[in-house]
Amino acid sequence: MRSPRLTVLAGCLVLGLVACGAPDAGQAFAPEPAAADVKMPQSPVTLNIVDVAGNLQLTQQIFDNYKASHPKAVSKITYSKVTAPELAGKIKAQQDAQRLDIDLVLTGTDGLSAGLEQNLWVDLAGKYGDKLPDLGAYLEPAAKMQELARGKGVVVTYYPSGPLIEYNPAKVPNPPKTAEELLAWARAHPKKLEYARPANSGPGRTFLMGLPYILKDRDPKDPVNGWAKTWKYLKDLGRYVEYYPTGTSQTMQELGEGTRDIIVTTTGWDINPRVLGQVPKDFRTTTLEGFTWVTDAHYMVVPKGVTGEKLAVVLDLMKFALTPQQQAITYDKGYFYPGPAVKGVTIDMAPPESRQAIKDFGRPEYDRLIEQNPKAVPLEAKALVTAFDRWDKEIGGDKVRKS
Repeated sequence: MRSPRLTVLAGCLVLGLVACGAPDAGQAFAPEPAAADVKMPQSPVTLNIVDVAGNLQLTQQIFDNYKASHPKAVSKITYSKVTAPELAGKIKAQQDAQRLDIDLVLTGTDGLSAGLEQNLWVDLAGKYGDKLPDLGAYLEPAAKMQELARGKGVVVTYYPSGPLIEYNPAKVPNPPKTAEELLAWARAHPKKLEYARPANSGPGRTFLMGLPYILKDRDPKDPVNGWAKTWKYLKDLGRYVEYYPTGTSQTMQELGEGTRDIIVTTTGWDINPRVLGQVPKDFRTTTLEGFTWVTDAHYMVVPKGVTGEKLAVVLDLMKFALTPQQQAITYDKGYFYPGPAVKGVTIDMAPPESRQAIKDFGRPEYDRLIEQNPKAVPLEAKALVTAFDRWDKEIGGDKVRKS
């Protein structure tokens, strides 16, 4: 799901030696510049930002605001998109060629994890901690999400996520209340339930990580030895799933069109598609018995190879993005509800269109569910990659269809 205002202003993700915004010829490739070299430029720079999480829907206005208010630092910002599974390979290829043309990556836990596994990200906290935003300003759940970055990324937006079940009340007048009831419903209504491949989908991976809590599996943090009930359940459920899209938007489209009657979702993926008219306003959501929020966040990460001057600008941009007045923009139209990652940001601080969207399409029960139900951080990098790989091999890899 992307808002109509999310446009790709420039696509410059290139693997070869010719790249827009690449370092000048003869410029040394320094994986992580010395702290003394991280200083604001004498002339404004171009920043190339790559989004693999749909985060620009929440933050592009923030970055544009920074450019407008810091003309001596930034002359131009270009935006491009790739999918999370593509990200690590593309960046690694550019780093190996010593011709990086990406200055900042906006990613969820999937792209963050893949980059951590391959050591692609600049060690921000370890080498430039004095230049980072105040990480003590985070909401408590966002602070826990920040820990997953291991100092190599900065949380920019946060939400409790899910997993939630979204359904057409005309087709599902009595929605499942337990995991067992959901499986029984899918058995009785084959091909009418759907979720997207977890490696490509926030709701998909939230469902994957949330099931161990719902099923009371042995260890929700150990997909190898602690998810026996979860893997069996997903195999059983998969018998009644026609295919797994490679993007969440496809599940929303099929729900709205009537091809599916139940999909998995999150707070933001419930609200925003209804704001945009992709899903009817009167469609409903519910939770399953034993529900625990699996929290989610978007991160700002910097690939190794960014020059000292650009890194200085990016770090200053990060500080700007975490100020309360800019964070209020992330309420957006409910895409990552609530959205803000720092303390003291309320809906009345948001732009008028955001306030109206939440008033018209938000769900009052979400605030109660957020307050009353436990919250758990997602799997750490290695475990998440392992879970994705096992799902692909044992659950749905042969039924994945590109959206």
